[in-house]
Amino acid sequence: MTADQPEPRRDLRRSASGRVPQWVLDEEASGLAARAGFDKAAGPLPGPRRKKREPRRSRGRAPRLLRTICLVLAVALIVTYYAFPGLLRDATTAIAGEQFSAPQSGVGPASTWRAGYPPRGVEAQKQPLGHPAEMSPSSSSYVYIDGDSKSRFVAYDPCRPIHFVTRPDHAPSGARQLITQAVAAASKASGLTFIDDGDTTEGYSKDRNAYQPDRYGKRWAPVLIVWETTDEQPQFAPSAVPGAKNIAGLGGSQAIVGDSGSRVFVTGDVQLNATALGELMTRLNGPALVTAVVKHELGHVLGLGHVGDPTQLMYETAQPGVASYAAGDLAGLATLGQGKCFPNH
Repeated sequence: MTADQPEPRRDLRRSASGRVPQWVLDEEASGLAARAGFDKAAGPLPGPRRKKREPRRSRGRAPRLLRTICLVLAVALIVTYYAFPGLLRDATTAIAGEQFSAPQSGVGPASTWRAGYPPRGVEAQKQPLGHPAEMSPSSSSYVYIDGDSKSRFVAYDPCRPIHFVTRPDHAPSGARQLITQAVAAASKASGLTFIDDGDTTEGYSKDRNAYQPDRYGKRWAPVLIVWETTDEQPQFAPSAVPGAKNIAGLGGSQAIVGDSGSRVFVTGDVQLNATALGELMTRLNGPALVTAVVKHELGHVLGLGHVGDPTQLMYETAQPGVASYAAGDLAGLATLGQGKCFPNH
């Protein structure tokens, strides 16, 4: 405002600094009407309008956590892709070189039927109790422990159940479930019926009696499954020879000779290396590998021998990726499950 300009009226709109804005003076001078809605008592004019700021959207922890998880999974997949085969080979090394205890070939007179055996026909039925699983396609990658051809072999009586007991001493945590799974797999493949008679205090003996009425009643002794230390089974001791492989399990069955000269398995045993398999349980995929060992030994109990095909579970040493019965194993077990019934044994 210059010296020759009149003093603005006091009731004119003023800014916060007390000055009358030029546009107010212009309107006053031109006689224009006041701005619509203008309130003289409204107080000082507001300052220049600022653009309203939208509230900032917080990304939060969830998206950041999701990105972190995805990154970790991606890295884990890459590492697993390259490292898993080596880890699995390391795990199976502990059970490589597995062997079995086969019955003596050519059962002698000591195993023929005698008065000390159980009553004839205990639990015997007229028809097989089950049927082997259907296979398609079949395979010839199997051999028998005791047999001279694909058509002549020794097996369990399919018209009677196979009882089994487990000595739990030295067993790793979760062992009962693994045995149950392995027995179920062997039963499904062969069609033979298994009955779990629970725990026992009986230990393994190379001279084990097939008939123990005081312990198991008047029937054939059940298949015995035991977890053993190296003190109980020296064969389980780590080999002192560099590069030698440990023995994870031993298994086989006892046969008797009936009146007609036919042989039939009546009981058997599975010995498991408690130290080696207990340590294996803690490794990558350990429970599945230990279950595979039990399945392998049950294959021996039912009558299968070792094969030269590394894709089969009955191969002599454990192989990465082979944890279940393969085509040859299944074909052999199915045949063993269709053996002859012996109602008078």
